[in-house]
Amino acid sequence: MNLAQRLGYAADDRLVIVNADDYGLCHSTNAAIQKLLTDGVVSSATIMMPCGWAREAALWSARHSHLDIGVHFTFTSEWDSMKWGPINRIGPIDTLVTEEGYFPKDVKSFERQADSEQVRAELEAQVRMALRLGVRLTHADNHMGSLYGLQTGRHFLNETLDVCAKYGLPFRLPRNLLMENGQVAPAELAQQARKHAEAADARGVVVLDYLLGLPFRGGQNDTFEMLKSQMIALLSNLHAGVSEIIIHPSLVTDELRAFHDSPLRRGMELDLFRDRDIQETIRREGILPIRWRELQDLQRGAK
Repeated sequence: MNLAQRLGYAADDRLVIVNADDYGLCHSTNAAIQKLLTDGVVSSATIMMPCGWAREAALWSARHSHLDIGVHFTFTSEWDSMKWGPINRIGPIDTLVTEEGYFPKDVKSFERQADSEQVRAELEAQVRMALRLGVRLTHADNHMGSLYGLQTGRHFLNETLDVCAKYGLPFRLPRNLLMENGQVAPAELAQQARKHAEAADARGVVVLDYLLGLPFRGGQNDTFEMLKSQMIALLSNLHAGVSEIIIHPSLVTDELRAFHDSPLRRGMELDLFRDRDIQETIRREGILPIRWRELQDLQRGAK
């Protein structure tokens, strides 16, 4: 039984959640994501609670509690000109930070050095801060995939799923792993994904059938038409079940340009799901947009 059936849909229905990642990264990103949320262009967004503009994002979200907002578990700080570090202030954090006190720049460094109990404490701290600011959290996911063990094989999914179970949050974890071209992953990787999904099942944490997105790092010559074509192809080839598509939208401003190496790409992603051709593709393909809140209701026993 796929997740669509568990939610009360037909087995062959194709359901999609569109999530705006990196909410709270900066004011320009906040303004863009808030516009997409209020216009109903995206299903949800997830806040990077350690970032400097997370408070603005959280307070706005608390005032708009009908919208689906999650926590974007953050353990890396990838930009050279803007940095952030742990929220936890009541326990050790030494294995989570560089000598400067920030999160490491890359996932591999984090995987190699992080202590699992310090990770668990920071996961809880990020959830609790969002809740203290009044956010009605509907789900959780992970910035840069730092918790999945993608670089060294050393993952922190047990700690993550424990925290998600404690706070009633479904988690961005695909039961069926796909490659960037949308094809099913090799058998060994696919088996690992299923094993992690079974660990989520054992804790009662609801996870996705599929996770999709455009290649994160595009080329310098990328155009909006190129991205749109890629997204239309992705939508046209959705599998039955629940898929999440992730985007990273932002207004392109001096603020964003000051630290980001691909600001125009983020501006293009802002416009993707507002584009008529993409909206028409969703209608023509019979794709059903849903919200993380439906998954949370299932997890909490409301369905």
